[in-house]
Amino acid sequence: MTGREPGASGGAHGRGRGTGMEQPQRTKDPEAISGEGGEPEPTAPRPAGRRWRLARRIALVVVLVLLLPVLAIQIALRVNYTGDPADGTRTRGRDALWLGHAWVDGRMKDADVTALGRRLAGTGIRDLYVHAGPLEHDGTLPASAYPRARWLVAAVHRELPGVRVQAWLGDVLATEGPDGLRLERAATRAAIVGSTRAILGAGFDGAHFDLEPLHSGDRDYLGLLDALHRETTARGALLSVAAHQIDPLPGLHSVIGAVSGHPKWWSQEFFGQVARRVDQIAVMSYDTMQQWESTYGGYVAQQTSLALEVTPPSTDLLMGLPFYHENRFGHRGAAETVPAGVRGVRLGLSRTDADRGNFGVALYVDFAATEDDWQAYRDGWLR
Repeated sequence: MTGREPGASGGAHGRGRGTGMEQPQRTKDPEAISGEGGEPEPTAPRPAGRRWRLARRIALVVVLVLLLPVLAIQIALRVNYTGDPADGTRTRGRDALWLGHAWVDGRMKDADVTALGRRLAGTGIRDLYVHAGPLEHDGTLPASAYPRARWLVAAVHRELPGVRVQAWLGDVLATEGPDGLRLERAATRAAIVGSTRAILGAGFDGAHFDLEPLHSGDRDYLGLLDALHRETTARGALLSVAAHQIDPLPGLHSVIGAVSGHPKWWSQEFFGQVARRVDQIAVMSYDTMQQWESTYGGYVAQQTSLALEVTPPSTDLLMGLPFYHENRFGHRGAAETVPAGVRGVRLGLSRTDADRGNFGVALYVDFAATEDDWQAYRDGWLR
């Protein structure tokens, strides 16, 4: 914010020249000539100490103005983490797991699928999102990117009957930089539909899209989803997407976008528009910038409620859980934990729609998960 700097006007106005009534002239002497008796009067310059105290007060006010809203939000999130989840707010058998590219490029073997089967036995996982991309910037996808797709789908269906294997496709969007996929181009959208047709032809049970950074209100994205859903429906396949988080405060994406150029969140309205166009929507409820487990859990509880409010009951809503451990900007591993995330999901579900059937959690990602992560998922969500 800019403001007008305080200051004085440039000088005094004279009353006329040669009249004997001119204003006394300012001298370099710190004393001015008084209007009566000619006795000098001392001026009263502001002491340096007073100026310093004023500057400190202004700085304190600025700090308070900036920090108090942040503090209020953190307190609200901590309060949102309190209470007990309702009975029955556990897995509905509609959970999902993101799997890395090694499952389709030849690195994984039959023994790995067998081990995966043992890992997932008795869990609520019904869908596997297997990384089969990324898409080229023009929307195409070479078959060389997923040479072992047919083997994987057949092996999973054999080892884990009822579990569906979806192709995880994505690319960086050219929304915040010069390079990337451009959804505003009709040819690019058509190529993505063609790539989806080809990947389903390779045996996948569905297509799962993760396009980032995707700005709220993107009409080209909604049009793409309409075209993709027609394609998947005609083939008896699933269409699912990874979704950005929802504005914690109404309109926050617009404010942050104007300031930083990166509007991290979607509006709740746009989230609902996306959810109505797909079979599944998985919220990427991690990388939240939270510093404590309690505030992270409260944030997930809020995100769960916001998403439930606008997701049709016919669409599977999945809340993402962080099965990875990093410390970088936006993500603190000690705060974004599986126990806190699971508790937040259950609290949000309890408060908003405890009986929602088409609901689950999505675990990101298999190759970074620890035994503690899997145990926390079992203890918090399955039992």
